[in-house]
Amino acid sequence: MTIRALEKISVGQNGIGAFILQCKKMDIHYCNQSGSSRGMNAFIKSQLAKFAALNPQIEFAVSPRPRKHPVLIGHYINGNEKAICVKNMDPLQILKKAELLRDASGDKVKRVNKPITSINESVRGVWSPYHGKGMPV
Repeated sequence: MTIRALEKISVGQNGIGAFILQCKKMDIHYCNQSGSSRGMNAFIKSQLAKFAALNPQIEFAVSPRPRKHPVLIGHYINGNEKAICVKNMDPLQILKKAELLRDASGDKVKRVNKPITSINESVRGVWSPYHGKGMPV
């Protein structure tokens, strides 16, 4: 019996084997005087340290932006970035937005026409009423 190698090269799939978080950096911009940054200032003082400790794989950069609304910007390993304006939000809402950026893939939003998408073909193949014996009418 001859041993054959597999013809298909293994393809890395995120979540199978090892998981790599897509968000690599998060920029946090705020203003010290602006009233729209009140929630962001409270978030930085109370919850940012805990959020950063829970996510050591993400680099956090906090910088002031005078006379501008507060913004969270996520940078992803595919080169894309997403920005969310968090003006007039309280710290818990800003934490939810930061978690949303952390969990996002960085891909553009696409319309999904099929309920299930897969990179693997079906084992059974495509069903057709013309396969097999058929159904007598």
